[in-house]
This record gives sequence, C-alpha cells and structure tokens, in this order.
Amino acid sequence: MPLLTAFLVGLLFGIGLLLSGMTDPGKVQGFLDLFGLWDPSLAFVMGGAILVGVVAFRFAGQRTRNLLGGGMHLPTEAGIDARLVVGGLLFGIGWGLAGFCPGPGIVSAASGQGLGLVFVGAMLLGMLGFELLERLRPRRAATVAGP
Repeated sequence: MPLLTAFLVGLLFGIGLLLSGMTDPGKVQGFLDLFGLWDPSLAFVMGGAILVGVVAFRFAGQRTRNLLGGGMHLPTEAGIDARLVVGGLLFGIGWGLAGFCPGPGIVSAASGQGLGLVFVGAMLLGMLGFELLERLRPRRAATVAGP
C-alpha cells in the first residue's frame, strides 16, 4: 500500500508540474530574468507550494504517525553550516543554468524530453559523486584525528 500511495502522490505532483508549466526550462529562466522579460508565474507556484508545506509541517509536527500509520520522519537538524550553504548554492546555480530542479527534471525526462534526460543523467552523476565523497569523509576525519 505505501508504494501505491507514493506512486499516486508522485503522479499527482508530476501532473501539477506539467499543468503549471514548470517542466519548461524557459519558464524557470524567464523567472530568473529580472531585467528582461520577467515571468512571475513561478513565484505563484512556489508561494502555493510553501503555503501547503507550512500547513502540512505544522500538522505533521504534532503527530507521531503519518496518515497511513507509518512513523513520522521529520528533519531534526536546524542549524546552517557550510555544507548546507554550498549545497544550496550548487542547487541554485544548476537550477538557473539548466532551468530544471529535480521534480520537473524527472517529469521532463519521463515524458521523453531530451533536455530532461540530460539533466537527470547529470543529476544522477552528481548524486553518485556526492555519495563517493561522503564515503571518503569518515576516513579523512579519522586520518586527521590520528590513532
């Protein structure tokens, strides 16, 4: 049942991205073109998503189980560190250059758009690179600390 629910929620999310035009890289780049032909529609989509998220997290924080009976796994880290800032900068730069973030990129790739396929491939390579660096990280810390 959780897999079916995840599929249906993902499908609904993907349809929403398609209907709002967020799978078009030109829409994102138009939003970022502040001194040209600025397209504010992405701001409305983001505002709606933030509103839904604020309400959902408010209710989720008061629960111990999700609506399907599983455990709640909410973020516990509240601090801002260099890894978060660098990650946010890399995400933003990639988003601006490609015109995709992960959700719309996956929807675009699934619909057969060439740019979406390239984006998802690059995203997967980036994720693999991150995982490889993370596996080296404890060894580096242990080496610095010494025996």
